[in-house]
Amino acid sequence: MSDWIIRLIDAIGPLGIFFLMLLETVFPPIPSEVIMPLAGMRASAGQFGLVAVIVAGTLGAMAGNIFWYAVARAIGWSRFRQLVERHGRWLTMDWDDVDRVQRLFGRLGPVLVCLGRLVPTIRSVISIPAGLVHMRFVRFLVWSTLGTAGWSALLAIAGFTLGRNFGKVEEVAGPVSSAILIAMVLLYIYRQVRWSLKNKGQARG
Repeated sequence: MSDWIIRLIDAIGPLGIFFLMLLETVFPPIPSEVIMPLAGMRASAGQFGLVAVIVAGTLGAMAGNIFWYAVARAIGWSRFRQLVERHGRWLTMDWDDVDRVQRLFGRLGPVLVCLGRLVPTIRSVISIPAGLVHMRFVRFLVWSTLGTAGWSALLAIAGFTLGRNFGKVEEVAGPVSSAILIAMVLLYIYRQVRWSLKNKGQARG
């Protein structure tokens, strides 16, 4: 996997980093835990500056973040409510769950957006509730950029520091990402079971 990423980055430089991070945010086939350390590694080899790597990665991810924010904002609460009422089982949520998320974002929206950018897998989807609750775009942009820049810088600096010893980065980032993904799958299964039991109880009542 890493070979063609390196070839793309070497061929078009920071633009390749931008494209890869945009793709990762919109439809994540390759995690940023691979892209950014590799980009940092190429910076350590003198291909381009570390700052350019961090800026390109941040801008690419933010372009994807803004895309999902705009999509969610365009959908709006009324259409999202129809989606929840029709497909609540597969979304493992009902409107009470959505109301709780809305209230939470009303109190802690900026913090949730910023910290969410630092958590693998969550980083992409945190834009959706932000858009649904119509968080002010400037606020969304500022807090998203802070979190995204922090995450991109952390991974790029790790790759830059370790140079060609990329395996050391994967030894840490890879298992963490896998553990979070497994946890999310287990959480989804748990929510499916909980949703079924809850609705069976309501049907009997």
